Amino acid sequence: MQIHVLASGSSGNATLFKSEDANILVDAGISARRIKNALAEVNTAVEDLDGILITHEHSDHIKGLTTLMKKYRLPVYARPETWRQMSSYRQAAPDCCRYVYQSMDFGPVKVEAFNTSHDAADPVGYTFYEKERKYSLATDLGVVTDSVKKALAGSAGLVLETNHDLDMLRNGSYPWHLKRRILSDRGHLSNIEAGKTLAGLELDEQCQVFLAHISKENNRRDLAENTVVRILKDQGVDIGKDLQLHVTLPDVITSWQE
Repeated sequence: MQIHVLASGSSGNATLFKSEDANILVDAGISARRIKNALAEVNTAVEDLDGILITHEHSDHIKGLTTLMKKYRLPVYARPETWRQMSSYRQAAPDCCRYVYQSMDFGPVKVEAFNTSHDAADPVGYTFYEKERKYSLATDLGVVTDSVKKALAGSAGLVLETNHDLDMLRNGSYPWHLKRRILSDRGHLSNIEAGKTLAGLELDEQCQVFLAHISKENNRRDLAENTVVRILKDQGVDIGKDLQLHVTLPDVITSWQE
């Protein structure tokens, strides 16, 4: 399995899960041109995508979707309520629309959707099973529920949100109603909560963890990484042996190949 975070952050999100048998894109929150160019950098043609999985309907996750559907006729998978919120996308290329319920197969790769807590119609994360190994993506999390922890447990690769630093957010320029939204159980995951989540998970040996959806205004890459590392070390986790961290960027591909 290969994991390529093509873009991650408030300006747009897209991640490629690539195996010998399937090429699956999670979210299309950057332009179709950027997605095509980024895929080319990791030796994948946009026409070779087996499907696009949508986590939820916010613009930073679906920005390039219309062009990908209309120009390339790619199948797109989302929850029924998410499609209702994306009615204009569904009308643009109705034959491309597929519904996500619980699980689906892309050849030998099995994908399961799990519910997440975010202020969207019916948000989900995804878990991929290939050759008895498990890989997961969970971003846009207000809170990590027990069902999310169960979905992430045992992962050999994990894309997890580290959206904000609590002090930067609380002391920053955002209006209070937006701060309250981000801090709520249907908002975004802080560096501290991400670190605690990782420390409490039973992950596969040397799990590759991508710190994702890092806020430009309310976080820094070094701050996200340092906070998570501190919490993990306090809990006896050996960085490099038990897991390895990769810090993602909004405009640079972050990759791992098994």
